[in-house]
Amino acid sequence: MSDAPVPAAPVRLRPEIAALPAYRQGRPAPAAGYKLSSNENPFDPLPGVVGAVTAAAEFNRYPDATALALREALAARFGRSVDEVHVGAGSVALLSQLILATSGPGDEVVYSWRSFEAYPGLVTVAGATSRMVPNRADAGHDIDALIAAVTDATRMLIVCSPNNPTGTIVTADEFERLMAAVPSDLLVVLDEAYAEFVTDPDAVTGLPLLDRYPNLVVLRTFSKAYGLAGLRVGYALGGASVLDAARSTAIPLSVTGQSVAGALASLEAEEALLERVRHIAVRRDALRAALLAQGWQVPVAQGNFVWLPTGERTAEVAERLFDAGLVTRAFPPEGIRVSIGEEESVDKLLAVLDELVGMPQEGPST
Repeated sequence: MSDAPVPAAPVRLRPEIAALPAYRQGRPAPAAGYKLSSNENPFDPLPGVVGAVTAAAEFNRYPDATALALREALAARFGRSVDEVHVGAGSVALLSQLILATSGPGDEVVYSWRSFEAYPGLVTVAGATSRMVPNRADAGHDIDALIAAVTDATRMLIVCSPNNPTGTIVTADEFERLMAAVPSDLLVVLDEAYAEFVTDPDAVTGLPLLDRYPNLVVLRTFSKAYGLAGLRVGYALGGASVLDAARSTAIPLSVTGQSVAGALASLEAEEALLERVRHIAVRRDALRAALLAQGWQVPVAQGNFVWLPTGERTAEVAERLFDAGLVTRAFPPEGIRVSIGEEESVDKLLAVLDELVGMPQEGPST
C-alpha cells in the first residue's frame, strides 16, 4: 500500500473523523504461508453448517430484520426472553450500537488499553471521548484504575475478557468488585468474544450476572469459536430496554439470512465445534509454554492467540515473521498478537522466534 499522503476531501468533514485512521485489514498470507493475524478459527467449516448456509439461497428477498429465529434459539439456550437478545453483524456492530445509544459529545467511554483496536474509533464516530486506562504490568485490566476513571461524564465502561490482544482475563472477583463500585445507571459492557476458549476457572462469566445487574450487557460472537468470521454474526444479552436502545441505532437488515442459517446450524453442531475449540486451547497453551521456555515474556493466554511484548522492535519482528510466511498482527511500539492457527504453523513460528528471542521485550510473563 502506498505511503503517499491522502488528498484532502472535496467536502467538509468532521475534523475528528478526517483524522481517524480507517480500519485496514492485515496482509494476506503468502501461498505457502499462514495467516495468524485475525484470530480466525483455522478449521474448515463443518459440512452441515456449509449446507445450511448454501440452502439459504433466497438472495432476492430481504432477511428477517430482527433475526427472530436466532434470537429465539439463543433466548431458549440462555434462559432469557427474546427481547433480551439482540443480534448484529458481529459483536463489534453491537458495540457500536451501544456506544451510539449511550454516548455523544461531552460524554466519555472508559476502557483498558491496550485492548480491542476498534474501541477508540467507535467512540470517536459517536462524537464521545475515550478514557483509556493503561493495562497492568501483566497486561491485564487494572480494575481499581478503571473504577477511578469513572466520572459524571462517563456513559459506558467496556471490559474485555479475555482481553484482545493481550489474552488476559478479568476474574469473577475483580468484575464483581467493579460492578459494586460503579454507578448502577452506568452501562457496563462485558466483551466476551473469546469466552469459549477460556480454561481458567477464575475468569468472569457474564451470563449468570445479568439478573443481578440491569446495567450489564454481555457481547458474544459466532466469528471465533464457531468459525463464522466471514458471515458476520454476533449477539448481545442484557435488559430489554437497553437492547431496544441499541436496536434503534442499528442499520436495518444488516444480518443476512445466510448468517442466521449458519449460526443456527452452528448451535446444532456445538459439540463438534467446541471440540475444535478444546484443540485450539491445548495448542495455545503448548505454544505459550514453548515461548516461555525460549525466554519470551508471554502473558497468560486465554483467547485463541498469544501476545508477544516486543516493544520498540515490534515492526522488525513482524517483518521477520512475514518473511518466513507468517502473517501476524503488529501493534507498534507495543507488541504482536499471534493467532493460534494450523498445527503446522506452530513449528515454523517457534523456529523463527527462537532466533529473535534475545531482543528487548516489555512486560512480565505472569
